[in-house]
Amino acid sequence: MMGRMPGAHVSLAPARRRLVLGVLGALVVVALAAAAWTYASRRATTGEPADQSKPGPVLLVPGYGGSTASLETLARALRDTGRDVTVVALPDQALGDLTDQANALASAADASRKRTGAASVDVVGYSAGGVVARIWVLEDGGAQQLRRLVTLGSPLHGTDLAQLGAALGGSCPLACQQLAPDSPVLDQLLDTTQPEGPAYLSIWSTSDDIVLPPDSAVLPDVSSPSLQSICPASRTRHSNLPTDHQVIAMIREALAATPVPTWTRADCARLSS
Repeated sequence: MMGRMPGAHVSLAPARRRLVLGVLGALVVVALAAAAWTYASRRATTGEPADQSKPGPVLLVPGYGGSTASLETLARALRDTGRDVTVVALPDQALGDLTDQANALASAADASRKRTGAASVDVVGYSAGGVVARIWVLEDGGAQQLRRLVTLGSPLHGTDLAQLGAALGGSCPLACQQLAPDSPVLDQLLDTTQPEGPAYLSIWSTSDDIVLPPDSAVLPDVSSPSLQSICPASRTRHSNLPTDHQVIAMIREALAATPVPTWTRADCARLSS
């Protein structure tokens, strides 16, 4: 009997055909995901600005002490809008070197972009987490991966409480010392030019009882509205910022696909409801 000629058509049983097609389909999906990640990585290394109309995953950076629980209400509110949200765990309970914390944020941004295939991330830094985010943006290449940064009640010029703690010696860990006004870390950040490309917003409260003075959150080249400039009756203190209805509404709108709004008192009722 003549054997089967090489290259002759071989029909597959239906079950095997489905298996082969399934494997091929899976390989196509993997290849497309790899291509998306490769494109996103190339965009990040070339310095091409993030597309402001394409929101990516959101990273929430906790403040001094590193409590991730403090940001869970905000995380849920953003997830309810369909956003992919990660609350970043910082090393040493966020009491150690702020630069080490910024490195942890960088790793979280890389992991988030790789997992989702996104070209950029949005970041919300609460309290000292806003300083950590600025270190990542200004000194660790974060501007090339960032679409938008919102700082929330952040001591961008330092806080007098940290200065007092530093004066008391042992009660002020390294992160506390670095958050004192005129610390070398903060001076370096304030002397560094804000990178173009990402959009920046600083939200703060005149009733802040931890960041003293509260307007330490204001940067001259960044939109920096206080809650009271929109809702004069607001009495929101530092610890309540991440759960405040007005704050959450502002962050949701600031991280949308549309441009970052400029809010007025006419928006107070809507934001606070």
